[in-house]
Amino acid sequence: MKENGLTNNKVLLDWVQEVAELTKPEKVVWITGEEAQLEEIRKEGCSTGELIKLNEEKLPGCYLHRSDTRDVARVEARTFICCKEEKNAGPTNNWMDPQEMYLKLNKLYDGCMKGRTMYIIPFAMGIVGSPFAKYGIEITDSIYVVVSMNIMTRIGTQVLDAIGEDGEFTKGLHSKADLDPEERYIVHFPEDNTIMSINSGYGGNVLLGKKCLALRIASYLGQKEGWMAEHMLILGVENPQGEKRYIAAAFPSACGKTNLAMLIPPEGYRKDGWKVTCVGDDIAWIRIGEDGRLWATNPENGFFGVAPGTNEKSNPNALAATRKNTIFTNVGLNLDDNTVWWEKLDKNPPANSLDWTGKKWDPALGEPMAHPNSRFTAPAKNCPCIAPEFDDAKGVPLSAIVFGGRRAKTAPLVYQSRDWDHGVFVGSIMASETTAAATGAVGVVRRDPMAMLPFCGYNMGDYWQHWLDMGKKISNPPKIFNVNWFRTDEEGNFIWPGFGDNLRVLEWILKRADGKIGARETEIGFIPEPSDINIEGCDIDLDALTGILQVEKEYWKEDIKSIKEFYAKFGDKLPEYLAKEVEAMEERISK
Repeated sequence: MKENGLTNNKVLLDWVQEVAELTKPEKVVWITGEEAQLEEIRKEGCSTGELIKLNEEKLPGCYLHRSDTRDVARVEARTFICCKEEKNAGPTNNWMDPQEMYLKLNKLYDGCMKGRTMYIIPFAMGIVGSPFAKYGIEITDSIYVVVSMNIMTRIGTQVLDAIGEDGEFTKGLHSKADLDPEERYIVHFPEDNTIMSINSGYGGNVLLGKKCLALRIASYLGQKEGWMAEHMLILGVENPQGEKRYIAAAFPSACGKTNLAMLIPPEGYRKDGWKVTCVGDDIAWIRIGEDGRLWATNPENGFFGVAPGTNEKSNPNALAATRKNTIFTNVGLNLDDNTVWWEKLDKNPPANSLDWTGKKWDPALGEPMAHPNSRFTAPAKNCPCIAPEFDDAKGVPLSAIVFGGRRAKTAPLVYQSRDWDHGVFVGSIMASETTAAATGAVGVVRRDPMAMLPFCGYNMGDYWQHWLDMGKKISNPPKIFNVNWFRTDEEGNFIWPGFGDNLRVLEWILKRADGKIGARETEIGFIPEPSDINIEGCDIDLDALTGILQVEKEYWKEDIKSIKEFYAKFGDKLPEYLAKEVEAMEERISK
């Protein structure tokens, strides 16, 4: 007989009791995943003001949530990797000795749930029962977390059954405590398979299945167990012949990742029968299949997207995903019809509305109605282009891996690495330039290898070595490419039209992956002949396309200095191959 009717896993039950004794909640509720229980919790959230129910006709099952105004984004400075030896966390992570950190956190957790309900959420990343799946338990005092984890992950008693009496699980403890920014910590203990978060109520810091487990802890587990956890979208592309191929792609923020994940083919391509489906928009777990190929799955169950800028034109699929059973965070509230609004949703901000802080919005002040990092948490199944393979436990086979950043001049529109190892080099030097909107200084190069800089749960030098080691084990590896949609002309205008037209580049990538088309070898890798990219019906001419397929040697010479500077941070953890490759590239560029 299961002790609490749900589980008899002694490690789990002992840990729950220990947390309850430390945090001292008024009551303890186990989340079963049943809709009736979740509905009760949503109602309670509405009665406390943690949730606001929206117009049931226009946005059925949707709610608005406001986080504290000092708590609106992930906080890198308060995010830690705590392992026994500092060198294993590496120069790109914040580190503290685990024992010291446990002492510090336990003082903060002491009595932090007094007068509150402690919720225990069993959750799965990946399909319950699949070889890809990892299980976790998140203990929280936040209703927002409960209802959001229900969207973003697979939750409930099925997870407890999968963990069983003695199965492994990640321990996740979260408390809003008193939301003190000075005492805010998001801490990962990879060696203990534990995550602890306190004094935040914002999604990325408190939905512990997402960046915390699915990337930081999972990247560490992947290194140990021989697989990869990557900050990548997964896309299915079907050509008019009915051949379906899959691509995984990594982009730093503000580089069009969600738009690519939910790409709508240009009209001419649609008429010809091209189809694009989304397997995942943010995270890919990748394993070597029995056929020697890499197989990828999306461990998430929902989308946690940035609201501002999402509209019918920029991303109709993402917008459609938010039409029901969605939680909106820090957006504007239209008081006339109890719906939501954010910048660039349309051109008509509702005059009678509340801003993201809950105050009456006054357009004369020039303040945005929604916070720039306001979010929607929506079920992936709502998305019109969600792939039929979304729930497939074995994942999808990858033909190509694509890296990309935002570079005004340096990187060409697309190039292919020479082989897997060179592809690891290409991913390791990924970078974006800051824009005026983001910071005061324009064009500052920020390295973000494989888009994993904030999410790698161990030393990035060891992470690159893991990629190189994986390459030795894959008999049929995907081809690796780099794209740059952001080349600009002398006036600073983007030359490549982007959005749906990016399929034109993906078509070339997939032909290369299938060995169906040639390329020109250059100092940095293989580049398409301009005539091999279909620009029929596209707002670019052959001369402009030829221009953005050039290797700009002078810019690359500058870039190599910056790469060497970045690599120097890793000391003896930098894989020898990468050190040699940057020297070899410098030699080729200088000829």
